[in-house]
Amino acid sequence: MNPQLELLHPYPFEKLRELFADIEPSKAHEPIALSIGEPRHRSPAFVLKTLADQLDKLANYPATAGIPALREAIAGWLGRRFKLKELDPARHVLPVNGTREALFAIAQAVIAPGAGASVLCPNPFYQIYEGAALLAGAEPVFIDCRPEQDFAPDFDSISDDQWQRCQLLYICTPGNPSGAVLPMDTLQRLIRLAREYDFVIASDECYSEIYPDENNPPPGLLQACAELGDDSYHNCLVFHSLSKRSNLPGLRSGFVAGDARLIEQFLRYRTYHGCAMPLHHQYASIAAWDDETHVVENRNLYRQKFDAVLEILEPHLDVSRPDAGFYLWPATPIPDTDFARALLRDTNVTVLPGRYLARDAGNGNPGEGRVRMALVAEPEACIEAAHRIVHVINSL
Repeated sequence: MNPQLELLHPYPFEKLRELFADIEPSKAHEPIALSIGEPRHRSPAFVLKTLADQLDKLANYPATAGIPALREAIAGWLGRRFKLKELDPARHVLPVNGTREALFAIAQAVIAPGAGASVLCPNPFYQIYEGAALLAGAEPVFIDCRPEQDFAPDFDSISDDQWQRCQLLYICTPGNPSGAVLPMDTLQRLIRLAREYDFVIASDECYSEIYPDENNPPPGLLQACAELGDDSYHNCLVFHSLSKRSNLPGLRSGFVAGDARLIEQFLRYRTYHGCAMPLHHQYASIAAWDDETHVVENRNLYRQKFDAVLEILEPHLDVSRPDAGFYLWPATPIPDTDFARALLRDTNVTVLPGRYLARDAGNGNPGEGRVRMALVAEPEACIEAAHRIVHVINSL
């Protein structure tokens, strides 16, 4: 067996199951799960119809590069959303089966394993970043995200030597779990560093379409490149998905876009890896990327939930509205694991302890003392969960 497999940490939800192993959830309450970021809003009916109408395509092998119409739809969406003028669908875009597998696979494609190879990523972080680095033969280096930096990674803490050894930098904007958005000047600083030290930036932007101000969408990495006058997107890749944007997590549809040289080599890797998107999923994805009406409606529903839930929680909990995304990242009045256990035991509400999403990189675990709450359920369930959380806080 690959010895690197022994380095993988248990996934957060494995730890959660262990934490709850001796807990009897309250039988007086129906369960409400705020622990997993799985969108629960209704999938767009027109996308489901397109999917059903194309089921005859199951008789065909799909190409790894995707059909031209899908790459064109993705390039068109990117151009409209991020004001990109020079984007070649054939060279700059590659469809993938959701961002999770692509964020993992990119490390396997770009890392040259060996002594000193490292991958930088935020802390707390999406667990795939760490696992991808370890299995690619690189050392994960964690950049703490703390409230004094508004939960953005403290890039000033990275030394010249660490930048020099970096082969891949993962960023997540809007962030998971805090929802922090990296501003344009920070993105452009990272682009300059990537060129100076010759590393790849993998920007996980799967929460980019859930934000509070319709007139102020989060900026993206390719947009930052374009504003610097670089339409080659050198050393820059972005990862987007229909899971959160369009409430289609089961479609497993996303894309990678950016540096044509990297896209070409990533396509080569994926051709051997054997992970082409099924054709009926591709046609359904075209329909989703071509429509914004359902996305606006989705954002409005999240805004309503944040308004209602925060009105209930803010007088009792150290919590605030995130820049974007659908998570709350509150500080807890008792240790995060104890708080999660109390919520399940007393009210049958499940949240994820923050420590399970982070590592101690030398200055303590930046997730400790917080929990992640995913406002993915229907509004009534989120509001009910907020009332139950207040009940537990008042009983402490």
